[in-house]
Amino acid sequence: STSPATASPTATGSSSGSSSSPWKVAQSYEGDTFFDGWDFQNSPDTTTHGVAQYVDKDTANSSNLTEINAAGNAIMRAETTGTVSTYRKSIRITTQYSYTGGLVVLDAVHMPTGCGTWPAFWSNGPGWPAGGEIDMVEGVNDYTNNQVTLHTAPGCSMPSSDPSALGISGSLIGGTDCAAADTGNAGCGVRASETNSYGAPFNAMGGGVYATLWDDDGIKTWFFPRSSIPSDLSSSAPQPTTWGTPMAAFAASSCDPFKYFYQHTAIFDTT
Repeated sequence: STSPATASPTATGSSSGSSSSPWKVAQSYEGDTFFDGWDFQNSPDTTTHGVAQYVDKDTANSSNLTEINAAGNAIMRAETTGTVSTYRKSIRITTQYSYTGGLVVLDAVHMPTGCGTWPAFWSNGPGWPAGGEIDMVEGVNDYTNNQVTLHTAPGCSMPSSDPSALGISGSLIGGTDCAAADTGNAGCGVRASETNSYGAPFNAMGGGVYATLWDDDGIKTWFFPRSSIPSDLSSSAPQPTTWGTPMAAFAASSCDPFKYFYQHTAIFDTT
């Protein structure tokens, strides 16, 4: 079964902001113009080899797979017809804007859930895995705990497998090597401890905010339930130093964040 993803806004920030925050908005996607500035993939899923047929913008609109609802939230759906002859229509969109470093904030109200679903929000650099991949929101089927994963060229790793040593609230999924070639494309991942950070429980509470910081110290991701979103995020003046322990962190000491990650574009898809 499938259900739609609802998101607003997605923002990419860069430093040198106002006096109240070290960040300023470099690019945002929200409201009636959410789908402006994205490229719609128009082909079967060749990345993860799912039974999805990604469709172009016009087809997505005419098939009721995308819309902006009355609340101003962008909705992306997968086809829900009981039986399809070949592949199931779905959405994969990529930002035309690219960035190297910054703060990416996703406010999501609802995500696809249930058997056969694999929704994700992630970013990717050129020449995979050379430019790196950051999976910020990902899970499958009935998962309730979000997973954050890096996929890189050889040489990037996590400095420890101990969550307390890493300074994270989540736990490692596998090993500490992030190189795609060394791990059967699995990379290095962290699973959130919060059982409402993904899937049906996430939807039941009205969603929340994911924030990923990519700077000289490395890459970190936080998750905030709808009722616990920091006021600085709500006021568009983010202060990551006040957010406490991140869900996941990948330190620069063992993975240079600007050698293994560059020129990223953000991606939504449902496989």
